[in-house]
Amino acid sequence: MTEANDRPLEDERSFVGVPDGFDRLWTPHRMAYVTGERPSDEAGEGCPFCVAPDKDDAEGLVVHRGETCFVVMNLFPYNAGHVLVCPYRHVSLYVDLTDEETAEFTALTKAAIRALQASSNPHGFNLGMNQGAVAGAGVAAHLHQHVIPRWGGDMNFLPIVAQTKALPILLEDARAALVAAWPDAQA
Repeated sequence: MTEANDRPLEDERSFVGVPDGFDRLWTPHRMAYVTGERPSDEAGEGCPFCVAPDKDDAEGLVVHRGETCFVVMNLFPYNAGHVLVCPYRHVSLYVDLTDEETAEFTALTKAAIRALQASSNPHGFNLGMNQGAVAGAGVAAHLHQHVIPRWGGDMNFLPIVAQTKALPILLEDARAALVAAWPDAQA
């Protein structure tokens, strides 16, 4: 095959391994979203929020364990330090929590904010629950509240043009900082 000026075209295989000037952020864990794989709606092994408390804290990314609820790092964070407050019990809606669970759910949300303030000094927070898949819940069957620290200028063009987040800290390091700053740890 030739170009319009009758020069032969180069074989695309000749470019394999040739630097192209682009940096790449490899995120193979995101393929679950690309392929449409979703966690199970069933309690137990298919639910990440049922499984996390069964692991040791570091492996399960658990920040704090309460009596009826726990705090865990988000495996797919919107921002560095993004945590989730979850009941141990596999329920899908906020209104399904018992009064005891609701009180601890709220107390752990407040404690997570305090720990994030102490460990990373964010300028603000996003708090929220997406109840049901249609509302945006990735794990709709197990209630969880997002606590997302925010800083001025923390978003850039990467999410828009590359559907990629640049996180300046590893999950393990963010978890360790939060554990050390957890309000109970200082008492």
